[in-house]
Amino acid sequence: MTGPAAGAARPGRHGRRRDRLIALGWLVLVWNLLWGQFSFGNLVGGVLVGGAVLLFFPLPAVSFGGRLRPRGLLVLAGTFVVELVAASVHVAAIAVRPGYRPRGAIIGVRLRVRTDLNLALTAELLSLVPGTLIVEVDRDAGVLYVHVLDVRGPADLTGSRDRVRAVEERIVRAIGSADEVRLLADPRSTGGVP
Repeated sequence: MTGPAAGAARPGRHGRRRDRLIALGWLVLVWNLLWGQFSFGNLVGGVLVGGAVLLFFPLPAVSFGGRLRPRGLLVLAGTFVVELVAASVHVAAIAVRPGYRPRGAIIGVRLRVRTDLNLALTAELLSLVPGTLIVEVDRDAGVLYVHVLDVRGPADLTGSRDRVRAVEERIVRAIGSADEVRLLADPRSTGGVP
């Protein structure tokens, strides 16, 4: 799944330790936020609970092999806000339109960059926008199944697939590796489900 064909490198021993320490740090932070105060006891308790969580419930390794691109991050954030507002207005208009019954559809979109991180980020951004919802993720094939609202014809389905691909492209251009950015331009990776 996250092999060389997918544009991801396997993390080394040092990388796995670093990832575990970062995860432990976040768990300790959340533990202290849940208690409502930072104290020595809460820090020790957070380390113990976080360590137990990481030991007994290990997560699959999701490494970050890309690099942050400030311009791409700005484009991603700005476009997300615009899409969020536009979709909210559209769904609100559907909700108050008397007698209108919108039709929904489930579409499958094969992502061009099939890393776990890209699948998760693309699915998350799509789910945050009103009118779209991730129904299922085929991790092995790199396919997102998305429920879309207010489909009137085949053109709407094509437009929805194009929007999913555009979200993926913005994410990769914001945080992807050079290999992942090259995958976006590869004509063999169409992004559609056959």
